[in-house]
Amino acid sequence: MSRYFKNAALVLQVACGVQLFNNYVAEFTWCFGPSMLPTLNMTGDIVGFEHLTQRFSKLGTGDLVVAVSPTDPSKLVCKRIIGVPGDKVVIDPVSPHRQYITVPPGHYWLMGDNLSNSTDSRAYGPVSGGLILGRVFARLWPSPKWINNGLEEIVEFS
Repeated sequence: MSRYFKNAALVLQVACGVQLFNNYVAEFTWCFGPSMLPTLNMTGDIVGFEHLTQRFSKLGTGDLVVAVSPTDPSKLVCKRIIGVPGDKVVIDPVSPHRQYITVPPGHYWLMGDNLSNSTDSRAYGPVSGGLILGRVFARLWPSPKWINNGLEEIVEFS
C-alpha cells in the first residue's frame, strides 16, 4: 500500500506541475488555416506560446499571438499584432479606400499575414487584451523553428 501512495503522490505532483506550467509559463496549440501563410502552414502547425511577456513586459507590434476568437469563444486564433493601444492603424491595407482607426486602451489590432485570406480585426475590430492568451515563440511540428516576432515577413509577403 505504501508503494501505491508514493506512486499516486508522484503522479499528482507531475500533474500539478504540468498544470502550473500551462497556466503560467507556456502551452501548446494547433494552428491551421490559410490566414498565417507563409509563417504557418495551411494544413496545421503545433505552436508553443508563452504567457510571460504579457505578465512581465508588453506585447508589441509584430508579435504573433494566440487569442480567444472574438466571434466564437470556443475557438482560438493565431494572428499578428499590427497595432497596440494608442496606435493609429489602417483598417484594411489592401483596400483602395484608406480608413484609419486608433486602437483603444486595453485592445490590440490583430491581422493574419495572408491579408487576402484572413478573418481578423478588419472583420471584428480591435481585440481586448484579455482575449490574448500568449505570444508564439516556436513552431514545434511539422518542421520545428523559432518564430521571429516582427513585421519583416509581412512586408516580404505582401
